[in-house]
Amino acid sequence: MENMEEGWWIHTPTKAPHLLNPVVLAYIGDSVFELLVRQYLVSQPNHKLHHLHKHATQFVSAKAQCALLEKWQPFLTEEEKDIAKRGRNAKSGTPPKNADTADYRQATALECLVGYLYYAKRSERLRELMAIAFNELTEGEEPIKEEDR
Repeated sequence: MENMEEGWWIHTPTKAPHLLNPVVLAYIGDSVFELLVRQYLVSQPNHKLHHLHKHATQFVSAKAQCALLEKWQPFLTEEEKDIAKRGRNAKSGTPPKNADTADYRQATALECLVGYLYYAKRSERLRELMAIAFNELTEGEEPIKEEDR
């Protein structure tokens, strides 16, 4: 168990992140992604519960996560693309009734990548990708593209 002052990892897995099942990475990535979305929304001025919930669902639905992964693609490293591909191709059960199968698989890919970055303790990289998600880049600033890494 690690000290919370060193990060947000209280219990680390028994395996290295790249050895974890992609569905397991997606499982934790789903929670981490939702936490990051909620933190962002609470940092904004409107704290009405209905507003927070409405805006959170714009990020955490399978369709929204599919679109976000597509937006992230030009900025992902080969390693990150490979992790996302593992997540997309993983057998993760039956998609929810309200989600398209292709969107659900892409959402699982995004969650797998987030889970991987979380357990690899790459919080700065998560911040970069989430800044793209929230369109928080400062004016004129471009996220680092894969070929520039």
